[in-house]
Amino acid sequence: MDPGPSVEGHWFEPLAQHMGPAYLRYSFTKGTVQEIDHLVVALGLHPGTRVLDVGCGPGRHALELARRGVTVHGIDISQAFIDLASAAALPDATFERLDARSMPFDGEFDAVICLCQGAFGLMTANGDDVSVLAGMARALRPGGRLALSAFNAYFAVKYHEAASFDADTGVNRERTEVRNPAGQAAEVDLWTGCYTPRELRLVLATVGLSVDSICSVEPGRYGFDPPSTESPEFLVLATRPW
Repeated sequence: MDPGPSVEGHWFEPLAQHMGPAYLRYSFTKGTVQEIDHLVVALGLHPGTRVLDVGCGPGRHALELARRGVTVHGIDISQAFIDLASAAALPDATFERLDARSMPFDGEFDAVICLCQGAFGLMTANGDDVSVLAGMARALRPGGRLALSAFNAYFAVKYHEAASFDADTGVNRERTEVRNPAGQAAEVDLWTGCYTPRELRLVLATVGLSVDSICSVEPGRYGFDPPSTESPEFLVLATRPW
């Protein structure tokens, strides 16, 4: 599978189709409640807040927010994941299949979240991550907040010995196995764009977002630890200026 520029051709779509609900069996999905606990405080979310979840997958973060009275709209490139999220039928959560590189939103949301390499880290072609960030910036009202996770380039170089890191593009490629709900395995390539804190500050500045903090985190352990080489992800909090 090679990365592709279109919705139909994007490399992640057949993976999501294969995994379906089995995606939620993976350990990295088990920290949803803690992650949302942290973001509710960090972003100042409350019942009635309007949130866009970019790369929402099967909706685990969006649905947890909706259970707390937050109004959430989730988008994902995978129709299989959108169908799973929609099946929960919570009144404060809506979902649609949409390419994050061409989001139509304009100042409609109080906050945008993009977590677990949802859309941002999976867009590996040149310029795609900037297109995704620009769409998220446009979606925010002035004063709106962004929470974005990104894979830690330092961690990838230091610890991912079985993966291949391209120093020119900053993309990590890993050959791994994913299973469907029946337990059938498929060998796939995973591509993840990796970043340093400096790069994140620079790229967010290009789309007009002001970085409030960058912290070292891992799934299920979101907090305010300073950036280090020892965490798999960085969590960026940023604001669209008034």
